[in-house]
Amino acid sequence: MKFLRSISTRRLLAICAATVAAGIGATAIAMAASGGGPTPPAEPLPVAVHDALTAPSVEGVSARIQFTNHLISGSDVQGADPILSGASGRLWASSDGHLRLELQADANSEGATSDSQVLSDGHRAWVYDSGSNTAFEGTLPAGHDGADKGSSAKEQPPSLAQIKKGIARLAEHAAVSGAEPTDVAGQPAYSVRVEPKQDGGLLGGAELAWDAVHGTPLRAAVYAKGDSSPVIELKVTDISFGAVPSSVFDISPPPGAQVTNVSPPARQKDGQGEAAPVTGLGAVQRQTSFPIAAPDTLAGLPQNEIRLIQSGKDAGALVTYGQGLGGIAVVERPADPAQGSSPSSGDHGQLTLPRVSVNGAQGEELDTALGTMVRFQRNGVEYTVLASAPPDTVLTAARAL
Repeated sequence: MKFLRSISTRRLLAICAATVAAGIGATAIAMAASGGGPTPPAEPLPVAVHDALTAPSVEGVSARIQFTNHLISGSDVQGADPILSGASGRLWASSDGHLRLELQADANSEGATSDSQVLSDGHRAWVYDSGSNTAFEGTLPAGHDGADKGSSAKEQPPSLAQIKKGIARLAEHAAVSGAEPTDVAGQPAYSVRVEPKQDGGLLGGAELAWDAVHGTPLRAAVYAKGDSSPVIELKVTDISFGAVPSSVFDISPPPGAQVTNVSPPARQKDGQGEAAPVTGLGAVQRQTSFPIAAPDTLAGLPQNEIRLIQSGKDAGALVTYGQGLGGIAVVERPADPAQGSSPSSGDHGQLTLPRVSVNGAQGEELDTALGTMVRFQRNGVEYTVLASAPPDTVLTAARAL
């Protein structure tokens, strides 16, 4: 976690946004907007999903894309980082797990000069921003690429009955639409919308559309509560299916780029899997160097869990309150002495965040369409309070620690 302490807030947010973009791309292979083309016949959602999962595999996809990101207010972002302010570009994906996103800052973005690259081979991934000549690379979490080749090779798509049962379980917690016939970039497609029934915080819903012939997802979008326009969307303006030359994925950060490794901790190889998490106030407190702030309730929500994060001199605690997306998370860890009393002193002006006072301590607040972050330092401890809730709620929680 040490790099998280020294990385600028702007770069950290860029990683988060790029992860969303890469995740959408890896899942969907290609995204697109409605194009007035043919639509498929109406089908029940379980049937449409089953047909997609059993469709013949696609060798690859090449597409021109439009990435929309309204997660952060433009007044909080200086410059035109394409991942943070929106971008157009291209996408390539192949059936063997390779993915490449090439994003250029939109021409209507003030000071649009940089571009970004996201590349993954299914095992490792990296994100590069030309504006800062900075790259972040790392190993994808175990199991992301179906690492257990022996079992995955024999795995069969779920049956129609299993799909019906899965949708029924999802419907217990979320409102699930039917498979709406539509068209995406001239391709017949089905679209589904999922909305949380409760404890959804500021999340309004998510939409996914997939090709009715190939089974390939074609559009993904996330919506904030009460907003009919997507907060984050990746779509294609032109699309073609077919094999992608391997040379397309043969790129790397340029010489001289500042590269930061963000790989997660390696899993144990002794047959025991990952170590059991350390939970409970007493057990976590014994491994941390500072008193953990963990009131029984926070902003009206009951305490849920206290969990150890990291270890050694950087050991910290994650304290959660409430359930689901409507809950609150508090990250507590030793403050970096080099940052002084300001948690954002390492940003060097790249991202301007509103200042807030937390019981006399100077902090910063990031207000997004899907949630709020308040970060401050007190007595050598850095506190980060996160929730899919309005700023007033999160600031009240921070002041109660």
